[in-house]
Amino acid sequence: MKVLKFGGTSVGSPERMKKLLEIVNPSERQIVVLSAVSGTTNSLVEISQAYLANDKTKALDLIKALKDKYEIFIKELFAKEEFLIKGKEVIDYHFDVLTTFSNDLFTPTEEKVVLAQGELISTTLYHTYLQEIGVKSILLPALEFMKTDEDNEPVVDYITEKLTPLLLADNNLFITQGYICRNSFGEIDNLRRGGSDYTASLIGAGIKADEVQIWTDIDGMHNNDPRIVKGTRPISHLSFDEAAELAYFGAKILHPQSVFPAQRYKIPVRLLNTMDPKAFGTLISSESDAEVVKSIAAKDGITAIKIQSSRMLLAYGFLRKVFEIFERYKTPIDMITTSEVAVSLTIDDTRYLGEITRELQDFGIVEVDVNQTIICVVGDLGVNTHGVAARIFASLQNIPLRMISYGGSNHNVSLLVRSEDKIEALRSLHKGLFE
Repeated sequence: MKVLKFGGTSVGSPERMKKLLEIVNPSERQIVVLSAVSGTTNSLVEISQAYLANDKTKALDLIKALKDKYEIFIKELFAKEEFLIKGKEVIDYHFDVLTTFSNDLFTPTEEKVVLAQGELISTTLYHTYLQEIGVKSILLPALEFMKTDEDNEPVVDYITEKLTPLLLADNNLFITQGYICRNSFGEIDNLRRGGSDYTASLIGAGIKADEVQIWTDIDGMHNNDPRIVKGTRPISHLSFDEAAELAYFGAKILHPQSVFPAQRYKIPVRLLNTMDPKAFGTLISSESDAEVVKSIAAKDGITAIKIQSSRMLLAYGFLRKVFEIFERYKTPIDMITTSEVAVSLTIDDTRYLGEITRELQDFGIVEVDVNQTIICVVGDLGVNTHGVAARIFASLQNIPLRMISYGGSNHNVSLLVRSEDKIEALRSLHKGLFE
């Protein structure tokens, strides 16, 4: 059984939603995971923000504007009056849910319910469309089998337990929602933005799928950012480790966490293009091709923090005390480099930067650099690989480097540069490593 995930652009219009059947094969057993129609989640975020600000008038105006778009959407999606009525009932139900929050206290708990409506709408409309054209399908509510624990980690065993019986039905095609889940309290929650990829990978792991396919609007993962660099090409094969590094360090085509469930259960993941279904795309598996350098990615919004202190010299426990500060404020660290008397590290979550900086000043002099970018070179870069570092640094000889990290992984060399130097860095590396 295969798991096929389609993103917001793939269901972004009635025409595109109809064309999914050029890819989805109802004669094969498949689970189809859908995101919300493109633009919907952004609108739902705006609605939530208006409610949280207690601006109910604005929230209701935003709800009406979004509903008007869906009124047009269903008129183009359904050809028969009977199913247009069903589509209208779907829209009315979910938008009634959104308007009821104008009568109650609105908290982050209610916000999760609002954000869930996008996927609930898109999957129900697609299931209804399949009914109209006579294609048999079963709608599987993700809220019945997708669950996270008290640490907000998905529970794969729970997915297996709850989803497996639902797949015993005499049917090939199953439709379900990406992104949404229930938390350990049973409340509606989500896997955060981009979480539909994660849903597909978790389902694939839970049912031991033959393959997980992530369908987007680009033909696989490229060897550099095609929005910035000319002449990029899709990568045919990546290992799980290489794909995880690229996803985390900026490759937008794949949700960073979506690799790990598939990797743990050895489920191949294929990245494919809905606009060009015949393109090979990128296959992510335990194997990889022979190229040493596979790709370059960039992660923006990075802040570098340097702590300089003579107390570091020959002192055990110093780094532990530093890391405990970040742990208290639940702030992950991306890169880290050390010397005898200084440690530099990077973060991308600056909500508690002021508090963290004040506590770090107890250990020494603290310097903070904002507007930084991590450039990540990914491939088979183990200790037996020769010459790659020289090519990287030769390519960047005219660009100042704030930090360099190598050795923590066999698949990644990370470099910290000023964000204003990012475009030049990506283009120079592409020329030096691929041309």
